Amino acid sequence: MSARILTLPGDGIGPEVTAAAVAVLKSVAAHYGHAFEFDEQLLGGCAIDATGEPLPSATLAACADADAVLLGAVGGPRWSDPNARVRPEQGLLGLRAALGVYANLRPLRVHPALAAHSPLKDERVAGVDLLFVRELTGGAYFGRKSRDADSASDECRYSVAEIERVARRAFELARSRRGGLTSVDKANVLETSRLWRSTLDRLAGDYPDVQLEHQLVDSMAMLLLTQPARYDVIVTENLFGDILTDEAAALAGSLGLSPSASLGDGRRGLYEPIHGSAPDIAGRGIANPLGAILSAALLLRHSLGLEREASAVEAAVARVLAEGPRPRDLGGSADTIAVCDAVLVALAGRASAADMYADLANSCCG
Repeated sequence: MSARILTLPGDGIGPEVTAAAVAVLKSVAAHYGHAFEFDEQLLGGCAIDATGEPLPSATLAACADADAVLLGAVGGPRWSDPNARVRPEQGLLGLRAALGVYANLRPLRVHPALAAHSPLKDERVAGVDLLFVRELTGGAYFGRKSRDADSASDECRYSVAEIERVARRAFELARSRRGGLTSVDKANVLETSRLWRSTLDRLAGDYPDVQLEHQLVDSMAMLLLTQPARYDVIVTENLFGDILTDEAAALAGSLGLSPSASLGDGRRGLYEPIHGSAPDIAGRGIANPLGAILSAALLLRHSLGLEREASAVEAAVARVLAEGPRPRDLGGSADTIAVCDAVLVALAGRASAADMYADLANSCCG
């Protein structure tokens, strides 16, 4: 198949890990007979420096022509003034709204070889296989905001339609997995959460093969640390999802492993690792590229419909996690390129990265 993939490397370690993900996508294209065309544009702090805006019009235009968007990271200390007129995060929020992506999928599996890197005991993380579905374009992040000398407010607002569309995506995903769906809210305090809970209860009748349960967000934060293997699909609103998914990512041993997919009603999606721009290690060539590579696997699955290829990438990453080399955040000493090389070798089933590069001239990492 043919596909146009837009890359937005962004800031910090974003360009480094995006280069690794692109190398893997080029490998997939070469070995499975696909034609992937890549375009690169600006987003975030680098876009502010170049154009004065975090989401330039050229980037928006390129998104409209793409089948999928692969993002690195945005932000960093040089753009961190919360009172600045423009900030990198505005570009990311604007991009999500422009693409109409309302369901953020964050899968989490704890690889057996990495159990020792989890802050929890081995028996607590054994068998953990979670999928978070976070509502992405509503809630307090997008509500009306005000501030004066003595007070400030952030409106959290949800409509039934916004809740229904993300809830149905979560029910369908639960149906395709183990049939469990946990909805997280704060219905004992918040009216938006009461609307959220009643909407999920009403929709549950359309999915009799899915077992729905509700948890308050504070108890869910505790249960993720005490009984994480009990859960299957977890759906929640924007702010709660942002917090819980970062908490859960630590279970796998490192934020550097965690991918994400942001989806709307069509096939075009936004794919990014959740680790952020990590400015303390940017430019040093030691960033863990596996979250970005796994995000590329989600791109293959959800936007391009290439399940076999997506599974092959995930299997290659699993092999590297089991056999090495490992990046520094997982106790190893391998740099970004070495980890990328190992994934390419595992993906091709070849004995050395040199064999891979003989077939993939000009597509190596970095």
